[in-house]
Amino acid sequence: MAGTSTRISWSNAYIDARFVVEPKDFRVDGHTIVVNPNLTPVTVGEPPVRHIPAFSSTVLVDTTIEQGDSVLLLRVLNEDTIASIVDLPGWHLFADLLPGFPRSTLLHRGPVERIGTVEFDPGIALGEDKSLGQRTFETSVNLWFAPAGTDCAIHNEHDFIEIHSQLHGYGRMQKFKQRDHSTLYEDQLMSPGHTPPVPFCRTRPDGGFTYPWHQYRADTDCVWLAVEYHAV
Repeated sequence: MAGTSTRISWSNAYIDARFVVEPKDFRVDGHTIVVNPNLTPVTVGEPPVRHIPAFSSTVLVDTTIEQGDSVLLLRVLNEDTIASIVDLPGWHLFADLLPGFPRSTLLHRGPVERIGTVEFDPGIALGEDKSLGQRTFETSVNLWFAPAGTDCAIHNEHDFIEIHSQLHGYGRMQKFKQRDHSTLYEDQLMSPGHTPPVPFCRTRPDGGFTYPWHQYRADTDCVWLAVEYHAV
């Protein structure tokens, strides 16, 4: 077994998170959510040979990761009182972090950790029909929590690429034609271990990214992982 495993600093009594670089025949014990944060596939060590695609995830149980560039391994340790995760150090009501965000929306963000840099072509990564050349991105990870019934605010402003992986509970990633709930046009169900397979954004001529109007909605109490790629 090979691979450099580092425990993410915001791991806690509710969720254990590890970042493994260059896993090779790397053992995965118990129910573990495995996120592939790279453009290259991750190979699962069971026949027939199958892969975890780029920017995607699955749940593995008592098996091995045959090979990959890197993976995030997440285990939910305590689901019964997981709502108390927001009381841990470094967690904030999002309204305290973003001026103007409605305080009535009980969206909470956990600490952010940078886990390294990656290089990829954003045009290829986002499924566009053109190559834009290799760019370097700084990768960061953090957790979010929202209680059952929370609409986490329709928005379309991001200066980075992001993916979301469901860890606990059931929610939705939703897209809208306008900043209005009645204009919903896509409703992706999020269950533990799921990551929407293609980031929502497209590239802009100025090197930035264009997002549709979108939001996360929590059907139950939910915890999810955000992986962000910031151009450097």
